[in-house]
Parts: sequence; C-alpha cells; structure tokens
Amino acid sequence: MDLADGAGEEEFRARLREWLGTVLPTLPPRPDPLDWPGRRAYDCGWQRRLYDAGYADVHWDAPPTQRLIFLEETERAGAPYVGANFVGLLHAGPTVAAEGTAEQRERWLPPVLRGDEVWCQGFSEPDAGSDLASLRTRAVRDGDDYVVSGSKIWTSHAEVADWCELLVRTESSGPKHRGITWLAMPMDTPGITVRPLRTLAGSTEFAEMFLDDVRVPVANRVGRENDGWRVTMVTLSFERGTAFVGEVVACRRVLAELAGAARKNGTWDDPVVRRRLGRLSAEFRALWRLTQWNVSEAQAVGGVPGIGGSVFKLRYSHARQELYDAAAEVLGPDALDLGREWNLDRLSSLSYTIAAGTSQIQRNIVAERILGLPKGR
Repeated sequence: MDLADGAGEEEFRARLREWLGTVLPTLPPRPDPLDWPGRRAYDCGWQRRLYDAGYADVHWDAPPTQRLIFLEETERAGAPYVGANFVGLLHAGPTVAAEGTAEQRERWLPPVLRGDEVWCQGFSEPDAGSDLASLRTRAVRDGDDYVVSGSKIWTSHAEVADWCELLVRTESSGPKHRGITWLAMPMDTPGITVRPLRTLAGSTEFAEMFLDDVRVPVANRVGRENDGWRVTMVTLSFERGTAFVGEVVACRRVLAELAGAARKNGTWDDPVVRRRLGRLSAEFRALWRLTQWNVSEAQAVGGVPGIGGSVFKLRYSHARQELYDAAAEVLGPDALDLGREWNLDRLSSLSYTIAAGTSQIQRNIVAERILGLPKGR
C-alpha cells in the first residue's frame, strides 16, 4: 500500500494542523500526573473535542495514511495523548468493533468515542504470570448472568473506569485455552473492590481488583462462551500491533530533544554518545516504517493487526528503554532528579518489556508463528 501523501492526505494534514493550532491554546492546564480523577476528566474532555471535530474515530475507521498523519501532527503539536481512554480506544473498542454484535457495538462504541466512558483491562492475575491462559477467575452461569469470583492485577485505569474488559474461566475440564470467556463488566456492579497500585514513578494507573460473586449479564459476553481466547488474541493484536504507534512518534521527538541537550551540555563531544544517539535514530526510523507496514496490513485484512505486531512490540519495548538509558547518560547526575525531564519516563519505560506480553512471550510468538520453529518442551 502506498503511504505517501496524496492530494487528499495533504488536505487532511493541513486541516488537522490548522485545527490543532486553534484548539490547543484553549485547553485547560494539564492535571497533576498523580491525580487520576483529574486526568480522566482532562483526557475525556480532549476526546470530546476530537469527537466534535470529527477526529474521534481516527484510530478505528480512518485510512492508514490519515491515521499516521493524525499521530504525527498531534504529537508534533504537543496535543494530549489518549491517556485514561487508552483501553477503550485502543483495546476494548476495536475488539468490540471486530467481534461484538450490532447491539454491543451500538451500546459501547459511541460512548468511548465521545469520551463519556472509560474502560480498564482485567486480564492479568497474581498466579498466572506471563501465562495469561492460566487465569483462575471463575464465571458460573446462573440464568441470564455469569457469577464471577476471583482477582486481577495490573488492571489498567480501574479506579476511574466505567467498564472492564474481563477474562474469566467458564470451563476447567479441557485445555486451558478453550475454557476462557471475554466479558464486558460494569465497574459499578456490587462485589467489585479496587485497590490502586503505586508504581515506581509514583502514579496509580494500575490496580488490584477483587471480584466477589459479581453478576455480569450474559448479554455482555463478546464472542461465544469458552471462545474468549480467540477474542483475546484479537485484543492483544491491537494492543501489540497498533496501540503503541503514537509513542514511536513521541520517542522520535524525545530523541531530537535529547540530541539538542547533549549539544548544550557537552556530552555530544563524546563519540560514544553520538554513536548511541545515531543508532537510536535509525532504530526509531525503522520502527516507524514497521508501524506503517503493520497499519496498512491491518487495513488490508479487515482491520485486525497480524502477528507482525509482536515483532514491533518486542523491538519497541527495548528501544524505548535504550532511549531513556541514553537520556540518563546525557543528563549525568541530574538523572537522579525526578523533577527533571525524561526521568519519570525512564522509570515507566522499565515496564514495557513486561506490559502487553513480556519480551519472552513475544520471542516465542515470533519463533513459532513467523519463523516456524518448533515449540519448546
């Protein structure tokens, strides 16, 4: 697919750039990074502005070229990112669009696009580790409801969410991958307890979640009962294949700023530093090309990214960590000051080789599904 700007793309870019130049100066001050209710209100307010301007569904329905232009221009202009809307816009929403019924799409997608409702992700469990299919949270059918009991961990944005994309076990007698079901759970349902988890950077975008006989309507099931692993692979394809693409643009911006800082403080005179920054520049250029390929491939096959997303996730996670390690080298002793630019990002980058599937899991996927190597025993 040709991703070069044509007349239509140039017009889209110019119109978007003009709109950003008009609306960004009118935004309120960004909230404290530790104030998640405030961040939810800010992020949803931005999403509503995108919706009113006709840009809300760019992550779902726009052609690949327009989607990439949107990411380039919003990052270049310093516009807010999806923030608390991350799960709804980039994980759950695309999954419902691909796998949900017409009624489910009508119920859940418009509020996500308007910024009215926030989703969290209830996948990981304390005893499952990287083996997501080993989850134990149980759901027992009782009439028109599932009664759910168990616990989740690293539940993204749980303390400010309205809905949770929840994986539960509905069958335990067969292979573990075949007894999982994907549910949409309202977060105001009785029996849910959320305990925020404080990260190394001091924020609480994750939480533990405890479920005690929580009743979730069967109508909230996406896909068939016990077919949740297949639906989950759709979710993870979006999470690994396209959800991080805007961050590649952000990393390229940070790298340019880092080179500028190195020139100012003299570390640019060190050939090792220059070589490191040059290699990172090549790395992120290659990742952006891979992003273009993944987005265009997803468009060609109906919107769901392929297993190439694991290649991207694997390399991007490490490149991001290397970028912020280089930032620490350029900052020198100032790298210990959390008030300095890039230092909190460096702490958060440590999670990227774990979040959305560990690097070990991504290597297995690449080895088995792309290279055709045999599975380990």
